[in-house]
Amino acid sequence: MDYLELTVLGSNSAIPLVNRHPTSQFLTLANRHFLIDCGEGTQVQLRKNNIGFGRINHILISHLHGDHFFGLVPLLTSLHLLDRQREMHIYAPAELKKVIQTILSASATWLKFPLNFHPLNMKEKESIFEDEKIKVHSFPLQHKLDCCGFLFEEKARPRHIKKSALTQYNIPVSELKKIKQGEDWINEEGTRIANEALTDPADEPLSYAYCTDTLPVENLRDFFSNPSLLYHEATFAEEHASRAAETTHSTARQAAGMALKVNAQNLIIGHFSVRYKDLTPLLEEAREIFPTTELAREGHKFIIKHKKQELELG
Repeated sequence: MDYLELTVLGSNSAIPLVNRHPTSQFLTLANRHFLIDCGEGTQVQLRKNNIGFGRINHILISHLHGDHFFGLVPLLTSLHLLDRQREMHIYAPAELKKVIQTILSASATWLKFPLNFHPLNMKEKESIFEDEKIKVHSFPLQHKLDCCGFLFEEKARPRHIKKSALTQYNIPVSELKKIKQGEDWINEEGTRIANEALTDPADEPLSYAYCTDTLPVENLRDFFSNPSLLYHEATFAEEHASRAAETTHSTARQAAGMALKVNAQNLIIGHFSVRYKDLTPLLEEAREIFPTTELAREGHKFIIKHKKQELELG
């Protein structure tokens, strides 16, 4: 899957509704898969959306309010019962490791697979995962509890070899990788051929920024800018701004302002208060400031492909 795909598993705040569950998302980027937060009922939502449990190797937990991790131990237990052997990586506040161990011990459950726990730095931006295709950072948010957001970024993509250059210059296959990486090519006669004559520009790397429970972070641009897709919590409408401040959450208008601040291409708002049965006013409020805003709704897939760089609903 050579594009970004985000599936919303849960979009509500602390109290679940029949059609809105606590926070959880499943992200695929550059064929890497991540479960982001794991509220109550996440494994059922994975089933409903035909997301195989075996695709999950990395779970990221933003903070230790229950609506963001109460589904984690049940999911781990199900993986155990399904005879998983492959290791699981969990990136979370340090205290969660003891919570997991205590629950598993109390239930006499000894997982059949290794659980690799990576404690998050809750105060500074930090690299938490990297391979040859992507990198993932955590960064601090402003909530009642220490809370992290997450940034997922593709690394620079290879340039595109021009078909005409292949025939014109008779380039050996062994040289193509270096040329795609931006190097000039010296032919057998010793003539240097500029890379621009051989290639077209690479596709713009895709990125996803996840900002869950938080007040508006005024220095958010210090942590990232220009994301292809931004998720920002919008627990309340602007008419309840005082309640948002009291509970250290954001309004839909504030979420849209953050999207402008970091120059996001697209915005998804979520983590809705149970008081809103109709979410249309929150969407309209955000779109007044940031037109390319969508609601995080259960089962919705948000897709961005390299060529179009436009948000598609799956």
